[in-house]
Parts: sequence; structure tokens; C-alpha cells
Amino acid sequence: MAKKKKQPVKTVKVQIEAGKATPAPPLGPALGQAGVNIGSFTQEFNEKTREMQGRLPVKIFVYEDRTFEFTVGQPLMSALIKAEAGIKSGSGKNKTKKAGQLTKDQVRKIAEQKMPDLNATTIEAAMKIVEGQCFSMGIHIVD
Repeated sequence: MAKKKKQPVKTVKVQIEAGKATPAPPLGPALGQAGVNIGSFTQEFNEKTREMQGRLPVKIFVYEDRTFEFTVGQPLMSALIKAEAGIKSGSGKNKTKKAGQLTKDQVRKIAEQKMPDLNATTIEAAMKIVEGQCFSMGIHIVD
């Protein structure tokens, strides 16, 4: 007889700094409500993301027997853009004040890295999404 696949009873979505998960809020309370062993999760997450950088989106699937699995996404697009442009933050007034600039090659690099998380079928479509994020942050795209 075929084995039944476990179905998660709860899914928790959080954003955590790579390699720096702690039981402190907001992670601790979110996992505590789901019945997850917080120490076990933080240790496993920190081990898995030790080499990564930035804030990472994480989906935690909690099962009936209080076990869990998690998937880690790519760093946030805004973090990748800020790192590539060498700035600390975007512009608060994107139409009048520019925060920095990126080349098309840098935009392509970000699009290629974020491709698995984007709703795009081609690299050109992914680049358009990255350019839109750049515009909203006040980052000018140059050739």
C-alpha cells in the first residue's frame, strides 16, 4: 500500500536575517503558536543559511505531530538592489530624488538570481520587474 504524504496543518511565513535566527520576537511567538520547537528550528535554520546574506523569506510547514520543514527563498529584491548599487536605503521621493544607479548588466544579474521567485518566464520579463522595483526605490538605470 502506498504511503500517505503528510499534509501540513499550519504554514508560517517569516523574514529572517540569514544565519541569525533567535527565539526573540517576531520568530519565537509565531513558532510557539504553531507548536514548533523553537530551539531546534533556529539551530537548523542558522546552519542551513550560514553562508547566505541578508533577510530571507522563509516558509515553515508544521505537521500534526509538531515536526516541521522549511524552505528558504532568495534574499529580498530590495536588499539585492541596495547591495549592487552600494547604498544604504532607497529614495523617499523616487520621482524627484535619485538614490543611486545600476547598469543593465547589474539588473540582469539581480534578475537571474531572483528568477526562481519571480512570476516571469524570460530573463527580459524578470529584468522589467527588477527595473520597476528600482524605479520605486529611486534607482536610475543606465546603459
